[in-house]
Amino acid sequence: MYKIGDFSKMSKVTIKALRYYEREKLIIPAYIDEDSGYRYYETSQLIDISNILSLKQKGLSISDIKRIVNDNVDIKEVLINKKEELSKIINLYNYQLSQINYILEEKNMKNEIFVKEIPAYNVYYKEGVIETYAKLSEFVLGAGEECIKLNPNLKCVEPGYCYINYLDKGYREKDIKLRYVEAIQEIGRGNDTIKFMRTKSIKAVCIYHKGDYSKLGESYNEILKYVEDNNYKICDEIRESYIDGCWNKEKVEEYLTEIQVPIESK
Repeated sequence: MYKIGDFSKMSKVTIKALRYYEREKLIIPAYIDEDSGYRYYETSQLIDISNILSLKQKGLSISDIKRIVNDNVDIKEVLINKKEELSKIINLYNYQLSQINYILEEKNMKNEIFVKEIPAYNVYYKEGVIETYAKLSEFVLGAGEECIKLNPNLKCVEPGYCYINYLDKGYREKDIKLRYVEAIQEIGRGNDTIKFMRTKSIKAVCIYHKGDYSKLGESYNEILKYVEDNNYKICDEIRESYIDGCWNKEKVEEYLTEIQVPIESK
């Protein structure tokens, strides 16, 4: 057996860390001298240390490691949960980075098309028909008010995410059928018009549109041409995601919309 100092050198783990692992009941000394308090470890415990360090390098917390080591929880279950957690963080950072890039490089990003992963969300949605596109904001705000009346404590995700799907087969200038969707933290209570569901994660080709909605057609033409030129296959309804609009901007020129075209992974 080896004293804690020697074991520290052999395992390349500090004495402080070894004492911490002991307090957390991850690595218990093989023997503790009652008179001196000296702690002794066996060579076989080097493997235990190696396992702990390997799990730490995968980003697992001490709590997760204890579940695996002490509670015999299946490591696959813990890693799947960690993977989902990291995916959400990566998607959030990618979203924030794209927003920062837009601010810093607005001129360069004006017509930039990019591909990104959009995570799964809990959402509420409302489908309906609006007389003209001028009624779009009224429909969106009305859906939100109706949902909040049903679910006063409902909270949206941060950063916010909402979009419109146009449900007609072709372009229409009047009597437009659409679906408004907004991401929320938890599924709530619905009625005949307000519905809840869990969306699937998707890969999407995206483009930002700055300014008046009347010119969205130009951005649609660009992104759909890009999809065609790159042999992407559209696999779901196109999303018109609203980032800035009448609810937080006074000038139409400051409106910011992201067109998202879901595609099949190559």
